[in-house]
Amino acid sequence: MDLLDFSDCKLYFEEPLPAEAERLIAQAAREYGEASAEPALLRAHLLAPENLAVLVGLYRYYFYQHRLEDALVVAERAMQISGRHLGLPKDWNQIDEARLGCAAANSFGLLRFYLLALKAASVVLLRLGKIAASRARLEKLSSLDSRDQLGAAKLLEVVDEFQRPEESDIPHLTLVAA
Repeated sequence: MDLLDFSDCKLYFEEPLPAEAERLIAQAAREYGEASAEPALLRAHLLAPENLAVLVGLYRYYFYQHRLEDALVVAERAMQISGRHLGLPKDWNQIDEARLGCAAANSFGLLRFYLLALKAASVVLLRLGKIAASRARLEKLSSLDSRDQLGAAKLLEVVDEFQRPEESDIPHLTLVAA
């Protein structure tokens, strides 16, 4: 399955957004870095709580403000909403090739969004130092994306590199004849 092919799919941001929510998102973008940006995003979320564009805005805001716990909550909420629309199990770990195929037939663009939200959650978990939880998600993504078009396998390589003890940390033994 080509996870980079968007030629025949609807994308998450094509869902209609109430005009007031759209205005609030634009306001938050203009006021990024100011205290008024977050309330604008939260009001947009109240108006359109299941709109993925609103959730992406909230995720980005929290991630770039280094509010990683909040970013993780939003990424998981995005997975919950998109997964429900795709008919995926609530537990990402139960997704297999067959379920992935059914979800792709339903909405390929939304499936890609779901998988990228799973990757986003794994990145946040890495930043929070929750390596095992992140690794589990990355391994699942890697098993579902054999061509590594989402980059999960590459990210796993980086995690492994940082987890590997440095050579200077490995004790060297010297053999001495007795």
